[in-house]
Amino acid sequence: MKRHAAGLAILGAAMMTAGQAEAGVNEAYVGVMQHNICVLDCKNADKEEGPNITFQVNFDSPGFLEWAFSPKPMIMASINTQGDTSYAGFGLDWRFNITDNWSIDPSFGYVIHNGENSNPYPNNTPEAAEFADNHVLLGSDDLFRTGLGLTYHFDNAWMLQGYFEHLSHGQILGEGRNQGLDEFGLRLGYRFGE
Repeated sequence: MKRHAAGLAILGAAMMTAGQAEAGVNEAYVGVMQHNICVLDCKNADKEEGPNITFQVNFDSPGFLEWAFSPKPMIMASINTQGDTSYAGFGLDWRFNITDNWSIDPSFGYVIHNGENSNPYPNNTPEAAEFADNHVLLGSDDLFRTGLGLTYHFDNAWMLQGYFEHLSHGQILGEGRNQGLDEFGLRLGYRFGE
């Protein structure tokens, strides 16, 4: 229950600050992500349904982060439409321009989720097998979130972004189970102050 409350608090903060450009909000995104896709190791893919609806707010990069290529602090939330794993968190978002209209946008952050960490049933039982077939076992309440966006910047304040993200504890935030979660989708973004 605490995880749900924290996620809702982050989402609420994102929604309240999205219209306040004077408060340092730089960009806001909303998008649709295909949940639990197959990328490299497909044995854990497609266990949970999707899509996820995602929200993100980026803030102005503070001066003390200039040495790290001026990433923008961000908060985000991703809500699964089928009641499977949802998550919310914070991190840093970078932008590297390729042309006047295109950029590559990597990100790194931390999230908490409401998904499953382990199988509650005894090993080698039919219940355990069915549970494992329908749930990603993430192994930790908190996870790292890495992402990569390819963004098209329109000639106004709007952006369209193809975005991939990976969630995992990396055997750093947790031990044992670490099936991870991959998502890919499209996000519509808006730059404030344009």
